[in-house]
Amino acid sequence: MKKLLALLLTACMVFALCACGGSTGAPAAETPEEAPAETPAEEPAESADKYAVNEPIEIVWWHALEEQYNDLVNEVVEEFNNSQDLITVKPQYIGAYKDVNEALVAAHAAGTGLPALCVANTDYVASYGAGGVFENLDPYIAATGYDVDDFSKGLLLSSQYDGKQVAMPFLHSTQVIYYNKTVADENNIEIPETIEDFPAFLEAGAKACGYGTVIPGWDQWYFETLYLNEGVNIINDDNTCDLDSETAVNVTKMLKDWCDKGWAYLATGTDASAAMRQKFYDGEAFSTMHTSSLYNNYCDKCDFEVGMAWYPAASTGSKNSEVGGCVLGIPALNDQATKNAAWQFLQFLCGKEVNMKWAKGTGYTPTRLSVLTTDEGIKFLEEKPAFQCVFDNLDLINPRIQNAAWSELASTWKNYMDVMLNQGGDIDEESKNMVVEINEILEDSVS
Repeated sequence: MKKLLALLLTACMVFALCACGGSTGAPAAETPEEAPAETPAEEPAESADKYAVNEPIEIVWWHALEEQYNDLVNEVVEEFNNSQDLITVKPQYIGAYKDVNEALVAAHAAGTGLPALCVANTDYVASYGAGGVFENLDPYIAATGYDVDDFSKGLLLSSQYDGKQVAMPFLHSTQVIYYNKTVADENNIEIPETIEDFPAFLEAGAKACGYGTVIPGWDQWYFETLYLNEGVNIINDDNTCDLDSETAVNVTKMLKDWCDKGWAYLATGTDASAAMRQKFYDGEAFSTMHTSSLYNNYCDKCDFEVGMAWYPAASTGSKNSEVGGCVLGIPALNDQATKNAAWQFLQFLCGKEVNMKWAKGTGYTPTRLSVLTTDEGIKFLEEKPAFQCVFDNLDLINPRIQNAAWSELASTWKNYMDVMLNQGGDIDEESKNMVVEINEILEDSVS
């Protein structure tokens, strides 16, 4: 019966706005269809006992917030530790999301050394769900009456695998274009609304600064929406890849054309992200394609006004983006006492008050819908007006592609993009070779 109730609540959440708040009030009202008459009234309370913390415990939280966020991380953790008497949290910076992924997968395989709570980039959710790395949180949500009314559907779905809530939304962002607003104003460079207008933007920016833009090549997330919005599936319904289709090849050739003309370059290699940002700081690149979460960083490092723009609409008219940032998950192989403590801390990290602390201190977008209309939320936008482009397009931020083979697929795609854009590889031939490899990856993932 508990399993039935959890599944039914999960189905309801897919169609509802949802929250990552810290409320542990009474469960939402149930319809007769959702709760058969024979369900004992006391069942939620009995179930909640299973997830209670009854003894002192120390737990570890793995995160990917860099050194500049140390004070904020320590402040939040200290606030939680002081808010109750049983749980002591030790935060541990592991590195970038890929470093966290490697450490988590290794610890899961070894069955030891796991953190109690762990961040994960949104594109790892499917593989963690399929591999049983993260705990299914549906029973926790159902038993403790966790408030799920304040998150957008897209963010909630981004934390699910196969209909199960295997993580919860945490620090989220999306793809944006940062540009030198001072240079744009001085040279009357207009922000492009469509992809057809983008070459003029790049050419003018390159003339003023050296490069019109930099395309991040270390993470395909930054360029994959350029394909998706043109109608490329990347993964078809029959579990094959279409990155060698005519449409996909044309997008790759468009990017190659920008690079060949000196308007842009694909940033790859060691410290590619840091090198890209430095070019922008120094005025050697007019714009960069990057994550909205780094707005604070760009503003702090630049001696000019930093603008933020949405990606231009594709030739199809679509200008959707994908959710970025990270989710919070509870490793499934931990003992129940550790999981229960992690669940309590997870709710705190996603609470309304802490949500605004993350937004102010990191540059990540506020994820709780309710905070956007509060005095604090309004003040946030007044202090960071560049975020208006994100708020204006919140409904266009979609979940990432969820496929157990996505991580390996993405690595293969990135490697081939480097060959095609930076090493002179023939786009038609290399696209075909790439898809052969990717199709094998996809086939292996279901075999």
